[in-house]
Amino acid sequence: MAQGGAYHHGEMDITDQKQVFHGFLVASLWTSALIAQSVMLLTLAFAIGAGWWPGLAAFVAIGVGIGLLFKMNSVYWAVQAVLLVLLGLGGLIVPALAGMIG
Repeated sequence: MAQGGAYHHGEMDITDQKQVFHGFLVASLWTSALIAQSVMLLTLAFAIGAGWWPGLAAFVAIGVGIGLLFKMNSVYWAVQAVLLVLLGLGGLIVPALAGMIG
């Protein structure tokens, strides 16, 4: 903006505002994706009774679909891979501890 002069439309640097809004949109997308994935996993595993593995497959399908649709970065894919490993291990360990595998 001009010092001591009249305001001229379009002179303000809005780079910071653009970055904040972009961060908000990305955070909203990540949050929405994880909520949708969790709801599908828990619905299939417990509410419908289809089991953990079909729920985990739906979890992965939603994650991959959102990742491809919105061209998510490598951090998103790393988080999805870690979640897949942790949930897969949980699907093996918890039933084993409960004596259900056999």
